[in-house]
Amino acid sequence: MKMKDMMSSRIEIGMIIRVLILEMFAFCMAKGGNITTIDWILKETSYTRLCSTKDILTVNGEFPGPALELSKGETIYVNVHNQGTYNVTIHWHGVKQPRNPWSDGPEYITQCPINPGANFTYEIILSEEEGTLWWHAHSDWTRATVHGPIIIKPRNGTTYPFANPAEEIPIVLSSWFKGDVMEIITDALATGGPPSIADAFTINGQPGDTQSCSSQSMTKFEVDQGKTYLLRVINAVLEEELFFAIANHTLTVVGIDASYIKPIKTSYIMITPGQTMDILLTTNQSPSHYYMAARAYAQFAFCNATTTAIISYSGNYTAPSSPPLPDLPSYTDTDAVTAFTNQFRALASNNYSIDVPQSVDKRIVMTIAINTLPCDLKNGTCAGFYGDRDAASMNNISFVNPSIDILQAYYKSIKGVFTTNFPRKPKHFNYTMDPMLGNRYTMASNGTKVTVLDYNTTVEIVFQGTNVLNGSDNHPIHLHGYSFYNVGSGFGNFDESSDPSGYNLVDPPLINTVGVPKNGWSAIRFKASNPGKICRETQLYHELINLDQTC
Repeated sequence: MKMKDMMSSRIEIGMIIRVLILEMFAFCMAKGGNITTIDWILKETSYTRLCSTKDILTVNGEFPGPALELSKGETIYVNVHNQGTYNVTIHWHGVKQPRNPWSDGPEYITQCPINPGANFTYEIILSEEEGTLWWHAHSDWTRATVHGPIIIKPRNGTTYPFANPAEEIPIVLSSWFKGDVMEIITDALATGGPPSIADAFTINGQPGDTQSCSSQSMTKFEVDQGKTYLLRVINAVLEEELFFAIANHTLTVVGIDASYIKPIKTSYIMITPGQTMDILLTTNQSPSHYYMAARAYAQFAFCNATTTAIISYSGNYTAPSSPPLPDLPSYTDTDAVTAFTNQFRALASNNYSIDVPQSVDKRIVMTIAINTLPCDLKNGTCAGFYGDRDAASMNNISFVNPSIDILQAYYKSIKGVFTTNFPRKPKHFNYTMDPMLGNRYTMASNGTKVTVLDYNTTVEIVFQGTNVLNGSDNHPIHLHGYSFYNVGSGFGNFDESSDPSGYNLVDPPLINTVGVPKNGWSAIRFKASNPGKICRETQLYHELINLDQTC
């Protein structure tokens, strides 16, 4: 090469390097310049409920925890200081975290837990979410008291797809246990039996006046007649789906899981653990007090308490000594659940478009079951079915937490942490016959198994409920890192040859948590476009989907 050409090449390379340095500097400035950082302190705090006092794990001493109020597309850092006595992680439920799985939160999946005395800074990256989500602890049962709202407003310069409400009101539905929740789950894991059920539900931390020692502290919401309010309802209960209603008032559901839907006018909702709903409430009744109430929808062991709060109209009037209660469906009213959930349709407007996969590259069928594992106690029998250890499973695999988080093992190629042989289909039998007993159906196996998907694969997962050990119930399923289209659901056993013909591929709801019907199935579709590890779970069941990283 001639000297002139060599000098020219060096100049060009030097210019390119300087341009790259400037671009990187500008990127770092943009990334760090206007991003808010907040500090959360995890600590034990004394609370009195149901006539007794105990210490509970909280964020900043609050139950429920503090709300994050953000705008669509915003990023925020949350520095979590663990001053409690247990290992903890925090999950940002429904936040997709594009290409940021390290801050998703499930322990031993995307990170090791935050040890007592340590801290961890989460980067929360919002993308297309708009509406209501929530955050919660993701370590054992610590989420019973460690949770709170995520409120995502429209971007600056844009509006809601409905008239601006007079006020926005977060409503967090939670469980309350008289005992120590970590002791309850530790004892259950030690004996192999089921954990104790909750003693009450709460609305914004209070059980309401149907419960002992609770009437004076009941939650009240002050409203003006003739206005419309946006209720941001979150089911943070550990196990039960809930019916929810307000006496003499119609609810208009406009969003689910931070995605808008075609408005549904209803006298009640059924909301699963992990789900969020945006609901418009128009206060068009005579000024008075009206009960807001929630109670379980369940078939299996459940808390049968009703939690209450008061909607209090402003003005001069004599409040009734016994305000009207809403007419909630009965605990086992599956018809009421189906009538409500069958109305879910994505808004699918020009400003809120959807992209439903019309075909799929891979279909996975997963059974959800209560199973048993052999009793491993040296003396005596376990407290589960047949003296064995109760277990939850998907495709007969009961997930085992590894000692190293799976995301780290994947990126660092650490062998022996997980295997990639999670079965794509379950063993074939009549999943919903009544009931299924005996080791042929009930015995599961342990494993840390994942499914590997290529980047941009279009995926369909069919979640099949089962009646193993007579444990069929409505099961909420949540997918980390994604919202998905709930394209179909039904009762009985999924028929791969005929049921897909009834799918809604036009305007299915875009959600992150779906309730699989009792003795039925639900089908979801999504595109695997968010590389990293994502966790699929209910309260009792979780497995992993592993997405290959491609650049």
